[in-house]
Order: sequence, then structure tokens, then C-alpha cells
Amino acid sequence: MPTPEKTTRVPKYRKHANGQAIVSIRGKRIYLGKHNTPESRERYAAEIRKLNLPAPAYKPVEPPGPDYTVVELAAAYLDHAEGYYRKHGEPTETLGEVKRSLTLLSDHYGDCTVAEFGPLKLTHLQSVLVAGRLARSTVNDRIRIIQRAFRWGTKQELVPPGVYHGLAAVEGLRKGRTEVKEAEPVLPVDDEVVDVTLPFLSPVVADMIRFQRYTGARPGEVCAVRPGDVDRSGEIWTYVPGRHKGEHHGRRRIVCIGPKAQAILQRYLLRPADAYCFSPRESEEKRLAALHEQRKTPLSCGNAPGSNRRRWPRRRAGSHYTTHSYRRAVERAVEKLNAHLVDQAEKAGDPAPEPVPTWAPNQLRHSAGTEIRKKFGLEAAQVTLGHAKANVTEVYAERDLKLATEVAKRIG
Repeated sequence: MPTPEKTTRVPKYRKHANGQAIVSIRGKRIYLGKHNTPESRERYAAEIRKLNLPAPAYKPVEPPGPDYTVVELAAAYLDHAEGYYRKHGEPTETLGEVKRSLTLLSDHYGDCTVAEFGPLKLTHLQSVLVAGRLARSTVNDRIRIIQRAFRWGTKQELVPPGVYHGLAAVEGLRKGRTEVKEAEPVLPVDDEVVDVTLPFLSPVVADMIRFQRYTGARPGEVCAVRPGDVDRSGEIWTYVPGRHKGEHHGRRRIVCIGPKAQAILQRYLLRPADAYCFSPRESEEKRLAALHEQRKTPLSCGNAPGSNRRRWPRRRAGSHYTTHSYRRAVERAVEKLNAHLVDQAEKAGDPAPEPVPTWAPNQLRHSAGTEIRKKFGLEAAQVTLGHAKANVTEVYAERDLKLATEVAKRIG
């Protein structure tokens, strides 16, 4: 058996979100005990010596002095957040909000000491966000992140305890008590809009749209489906996502797959159990194959298939879609659809048509919730969508204007 390649870089001593110290050696994560204790440092040194590398000298962390600044706290909290806000090794969307919030804090009060940062300064940052015309919920989220950074700093004895208690007194903006705009609600997308968009999508993404509409799954769950995650033993298949929105709360998510969704997914199951069903790489291969079939230039002339591709492209098609690439594919399809409608109108000499509104995959989930709630009730919608609380389901399913119109016809 060949010996592993000798490691020349000393693996880093890091802090895990659970408070323990860890070190990763050749892909294996080793827990060392409570972070920043002599015992964990000694075990870390022992693990490094096994690699025939000199262990870094242990330097105890001294408590910060009175000149400890806000920008230093922001840097320390960001280092913590980059390890904490991750799922399956990938950063979550929350990490992006943390970075934006800490950038705002550092830009305005980076040179200020943490002891001097009080409620008035935090209220000023709140007004800066309001002046930036952000939605009320976004303003409140970013202020809470800054408060959370000081709370974490208090726990790490980087911030005097009284500072966080003062910042906690700053309340979020309340609905109806401020002129700041409200976030636009996510409404269901009409099936007619989806149907006219499908021809402008790649076959793979079009099937993702249909599968999501039939199941009510989240966009991330659609992107992550694999054959090994689908139980096909019963009449109704069940899909247990390996990752989902509420997994860090210990909740289990099961997506039921009926006959219509089964017919779509069936075409993507003949692959390894751990391979993703909906693959951008596969979608790109199908697109190139379709272009080749439409080719009019003889093969003896022009470029041969694959000969005009970049050897080192800046971006390569991945093994699976992300929620961002999935949403972007839909947005581009709507752009192509609207351009096609304008082109048709110009050729016919007609006025420009009303553009088809841009929509996102998450609206399909709202559409499914609305339909299920209307036909089977709130509890059925809650179970199907995987919500822990019924009031969350009401946001998805209580916006059916057609149903309200029918009620008005009957009783009004």
C-alpha cells in the first residue's frame, strides 16, 4: 500500500461551533477538548508530532485591554461565524448577512472601543440602514446580528457585560410605527405563467420545475435529490433530503412523491445512488447535443464537436444545481420569453405586449401550498410543506384571491 504523501503544512488549531477545539488532518476531523485549554493544546501538539512536524508554541490568550476596538471584535466574530454558519461544509445564506452587517459596523465605528459602543451608536446604524431604503425586516435582521456579535463577545470576555445589555435595549422597527418599506410578500405564481416559461428552459430545469410544483418541495430540496434518498417501495414514493432548512433544529423532512412527480423523476434515477438527479453538467451536454442535431454545416467543414471549447474555462458545469443557479435559470428563461414575445409583436406589426412577470422557484412552493390548503385544509398543507407551525403555512397558503372572490359571490 503506498504511503500517504508527507504533509508539510501544519494543520490549524480551530474552534468548533460546539465550543470544542478541532484539527483536520488528511480530511479527518479530530476533537481535542474544550477550546483554548492547556489540555486541548497538548493533545493538538501530540497530533501534530505524529506528522513529524514541529508543533506551534502555545500562547495563552490574554484578556483584551481597554483599547480593544470594534473592528477587532468584528474580525473575531466573523472568524467564529465562518465556522458556525455552515451546513455540510458549505456556508449558509446567514453568513453573507453577517459579513454585510459587520462591514457596516466596521465602516462607521471600527476605530471605536467596544466599551464606547452604546445604544445611540447602534441606533445610528439603524438609521443608516433605513436611509439605504432596505426593507424593515432586513434592517431588523442586521441590527440583531450586530447585537449577537456583542453578545458573543461578552461570552468570550472580549466585551464588558454592561455593553451588551445596553445594546439589547435597542428594539427592532415595528410594522406600522415607521415609514420604512415592508418586504414584498412572496405570492404564488400562476400555472399559466409557468407553462409559457417551460419551453424556454433546458429540459432538466423544466423537469425540476414540474417536480417541485407537484411535490411542494423547497428549491434546495429539489436541487439535492439523489436516487439513494428516494424510497420507491410503496405506491407513493418518499424522499428524505440529506439537507434541508430545519435540520439544525432536529426536525426530519419527508417529501411525498405522487404518480405525476414519479413519472418525471423516473427518467433521472438510472445513476449511482449518491449522484444528483438534476445535474447542470448533464443539462449542458443535452444542450450541446441539441445544437449539434440542428447543425447545418457539414462535419467536414467548420469546427468539430468539442474542438472550440476552452481548455481551462473560468466556470465549469457542476454536479448539481444550487438554489442560486436554479433561480437564475428561471430568470434567464423569462428574459428569453419576453424578448421572443416582443420580436413576434414587431414582426406582426402589433404593439409591444405586456411582459411576463419574473418569478422564482420558491413561488412554486407557495402555489402548491395554496392549492393543497384550498382542497385539503391547513393541516394537510402544513404536513406537505414540512412546516413546524401552522402560522407559517398560512403565509404560503392564505393568499388565494380566486377563493375569496368565490366566497364573495356566494355570501356577498
